[in-house]
Amino acid sequence: MTEQIVWLNAPGDITQFHVEDHRCEPPGDGEIRIRHEAIGTNFLDVYHRKGLYPMPSYPSVIGAEAAGMVDDVGPGVSMFKRGDRVAYAGPPIGAYRAMRNIAAERAIKLPDTVSAKTAAGSLLKGMTAYMLLKKIYNVRAGTRVLIHAAAGGLGSILVRWARSLDATVIGTVGSPEKAALAASYGADHLIVGRGADIVAEVKRLTNGRGVDVAYDGIGGDTLLKSIRSVRPFGMAVTIGQAAGAIPPVPVEELRPGKALCHPSIMAWCADVDQYREAALVAVQAMETGIVSQIGAEYRLADVAKAHEEMESGRSTGSILLIP
Repeated sequence: MTEQIVWLNAPGDITQFHVEDHRCEPPGDGEIRIRHEAIGTNFLDVYHRKGLYPMPSYPSVIGAEAAGMVDDVGPGVSMFKRGDRVAYAGPPIGAYRAMRNIAAERAIKLPDTVSAKTAAGSLLKGMTAYMLLKKIYNVRAGTRVLIHAAAGGLGSILVRWARSLDATVIGTVGSPEKAALAASYGADHLIVGRGADIVAEVKRLTNGRGVDVAYDGIGGDTLLKSIRSVRPFGMAVTIGQAAGAIPPVPVEELRPGKALCHPSIMAWCADVDQYREAALVAVQAMETGIVSQIGAEYRLADVAKAHEEMESGRSTGSILLIP
């Protein structure tokens, strides 16, 4: 039996991808083989492709989440059977393929109410949102939250989840069209336009106080704006660099008592118990409608086009690869 697989030859641009047919190996002890129905993409994949987070060796397969059906079960596995609908996210990397053998403990059964496409586009982002909103900073009723890229894949889940906790959400978006989307997700206030004075607007919206916590996946010079938007003894959380590397931030910017946190969902998920806790909570959230909308779908062979769209900043929601 063969499958289609996407190899990354070396760190670099989209020309480093090549697609070929590959022989499927039977699942090993404690493993299941999943026939992917949908593969989720994340900006994490771009970091892996470019080598910001290098792979152990090359050629390699990237991709951190997917969903589909159990195609075969290896020795010692009793919790799954052929035909079960499952999803997974986090390490080990390697989802850009039509079929995959993976440790059974990394797979999560999907309820009938959650489609494979929804799970593939929302599981890792949902787990990240859970980590950010409940583990890194305990967001609850009355918490004032700043969420950048509020119409994006992770941003949309953060907005929906924070509002479900009765937090007040201030979102930033790049266009009126994205503002309409973020408003539909429940954002209380929106700062629109790449040239907007984020700090001044946040201070205006919070009567000069600032937000309790800011979630920044933009990077570049936006992180300093996020720190300045946080109240004294609040927290800024940096979770990505979509706009490029982050310049050095003077420690004086953290006065008086602001916290700066740089968490990793992949590090969090390396612990199986933490992973399963976050994954199960994320699936439960999907059942209530806390999901990332599907912004685009590409054939697995068109992975380069998917990465181009992801990096363009045009997309809203999640981009899927379909084997």
